[in-house]
Amino acid sequence: MASGMRGVTGRTSACASASAARGSGQAKGLGLGLGLEQRQGVHVHALKSGTHQAGGVHVVHRKRGGERGGGVSVSRRASASDDYAGNYGESWKDSVVTQDEIQSWKANNGPATPLLDTVNYPVHIKNFNGKQLKQLAKEVRSEVINSVSNSGGHLGSSLGVVELTVALHHVFNTPEDKIIFDVGHQAYPHKILTGRRGEMATIRKSGGLSGFTNRSESEYDPFGAGHSSTSISAGLGMAVGRDIKGRKNNVISVIGDGAITGGMAYEAMNNAGYLDSNMIIILNDNKQVSLPTQYNGGGQDPVGGLSNTLARIQANKPLRELREIAKDVTRGLPGPIPDLTAKIDEYARGMISGSGSTLFEELGLYYIGPVDGHNLDELTTILKEVKNTDSIGPVLIHIMTEKGSGYLPAMEASDKMHGVSSYDVTTGKQNKPATKTMSYTNYFADSLIAEAERDSRIIGIHAAMGGGTGLNRFEKRFEERTFDVGIAEQHAVTFAAGLATEGLIPMCAIYSTFLQRGYDQIVHDVALQNLPVRFALDRAGLVGADGATHCGAFDVAYLACVPNMVVMAPSNEAELCHMVATSIAIDDRPSAFRFPRGNGIGVDMQALGVASNYKGTPLEVGKGVVRREGTDVALVGYGQSVNACLAAAEMLSEHNISVTVVDARFCKPLDTQLIRRLAKEHGAMITVEEGSVGGFGSHVLQFLSLEGLLDDGKLKVRPMCLPDRFIEHGSPAEQIAEAGLSASQVASTVLSVLGRSRDSLEVLQPGMKRIS
Repeated sequence: MASGMRGVTGRTSACASASAARGSGQAKGLGLGLGLEQRQGVHVHALKSGTHQAGGVHVVHRKRGGERGGGVSVSRRASASDDYAGNYGESWKDSVVTQDEIQSWKANNGPATPLLDTVNYPVHIKNFNGKQLKQLAKEVRSEVINSVSNSGGHLGSSLGVVELTVALHHVFNTPEDKIIFDVGHQAYPHKILTGRRGEMATIRKSGGLSGFTNRSESEYDPFGAGHSSTSISAGLGMAVGRDIKGRKNNVISVIGDGAITGGMAYEAMNNAGYLDSNMIIILNDNKQVSLPTQYNGGGQDPVGGLSNTLARIQANKPLRELREIAKDVTRGLPGPIPDLTAKIDEYARGMISGSGSTLFEELGLYYIGPVDGHNLDELTTILKEVKNTDSIGPVLIHIMTEKGSGYLPAMEASDKMHGVSSYDVTTGKQNKPATKTMSYTNYFADSLIAEAERDSRIIGIHAAMGGGTGLNRFEKRFEERTFDVGIAEQHAVTFAAGLATEGLIPMCAIYSTFLQRGYDQIVHDVALQNLPVRFALDRAGLVGADGATHCGAFDVAYLACVPNMVVMAPSNEAELCHMVATSIAIDDRPSAFRFPRGNGIGVDMQALGVASNYKGTPLEVGKGVVRREGTDVALVGYGQSVNACLAAAEMLSEHNISVTVVDARFCKPLDTQLIRRLAKEHGAMITVEEGSVGGFGSHVLQFLSLEGLLDDGKLKVRPMCLPDRFIEHGSPAEQIAEAGLSASQVASTVLSVLGRSRDSLEVLQPGMKRIS
């Protein structure tokens, strides 16, 4: 994401390749459709006209050129224009914002949006005709492109669902009808149409709009999002709740082909098929089964069997027509023979995959599709018919879209301009400031590469976050030793445990916030068996514009309470390299290290013992280091908070306070010898960490209490950590200040503990006049 939102990416397994081969074979034998057509006297050409009736639901299939073959997934394209022409004929051009149009924005201070200017809420588009809806979609697309060019944010995913969003709000009666967007990063068009257009410039900024859907932001956001694969579960809960209350509103869950790879989505579909509550699931399939973390220049296919399943469905146009032919036949049969009718319909359904039935129908969902997700006529027709059909049970509508649709720079970009900083709207070139240091992510990746050069047992594992975790860099060097398991953190952890039993060295690189999803596996499958799985937790602590949904607040608390686990955190990029080496060297138990979002602080790597290839040196486990000696107060920092402690010590020296600063390095095992010495030699101790209550400070207090080091009342202790509430999006500096963890706030806490209240206020407000 801007942050790393995810999908299935990267390495294609042998199983997936075999599945693709099977799919390709199943796409043959297409004469079957003609046989049924001739036997029943059904006219295929009538069906090809665009719309046909099937069991009360209009199922629309436009004839497309250039359909992909069975099992074919993502590949590098000659041009986005060629791809669009192949998939959508010439109609796609209507949605493209041309360079001439973009050039005119500069003179007019933005795009001309006469129709959108009349729309404040979805009710205002209810009476729009087809032509107006298409114009509205183009104006919304222009608004998104222009707005995000100034604010940054999630562009490609939002551009891909413009027509879908317009169609949904035209057909359904929101907010009474519930639309749940999975992940929520594609909801910018939704926000524009639901009363938030005037605030789009504030998106992902402090006090502004969330980059995701948010219940507290609008009644049109029935469910908050940020993590993936949750929309079907939430929608099913809303549908069952509606039924219990005796209401009749619609519930629509919109989920992408990346998010639907998460196991939770299958649990939800399985339960939905069993409960048989009315709900609509829209599978937004951009033919990638991925988010931009896939792209590392290798042009690899998406991983997993689902990509091949979707590719077969997308490719088998004659089989899709056969299914609809069979459904037409059922309407011509006498009413008293429902069993025969059902058998024919089931036969037609089964022909979709060529192996008995579609995956979705096996789960109990009625499948419609694939449908052109950029054709408003098709979308509105299908949605209206599904809405108005008195059917029972869940329906899945499979739509095909293009990420970045309608904006040529995004269409041509390898990552479809998924998450972007501000950019030049004409060229799409992003405004990224030059930095003197690499990101912590890249220091981690390069250090791991250096270790893997020396040890062939080292394996890299990520959960659809190759770019976000840096393992795409690792994969370029060690393709066969890199495993992308998809959005499947639970599987990633236990997969790593299995590798560890074979004597390999698995490095499981998962964001702090996403590792929460694999917690039972950490406890039961790794720690309980004392398996040496290594966890690299990126995005630890506050994460700026990605806000509360991606904040890595809880990892220290949830890992350090687990027996056998080593838990550590670096204070700078050199320490990170050393901790990569340390985790590789720990071969008798699991270990984890966390590191923040952002760039290194610019330390002298060579002077701190890091080789030119970023190979670190293993640290002594459970030992901290004193960074500054003092006599009055001990500041004990954990992770990047050590740097705030050092800055605070400088401030306090101006107040004649001598400060010891300790880089704890390890939360578990804690350096009890050092903590004991600090307690005996100082009158006050402040622990500082960018994590939740229950983390490093709690472990220090537990030790001090059990050792009786607080009994005589001589030592004053204050733990500083993140407050017991969620901190919303903003700049890193704004978030740190809100959390109370800036250097001046650390210094103020020290002065307050020492009874110097006036000085405590002054250090927070340097311009305040001292009254003698």
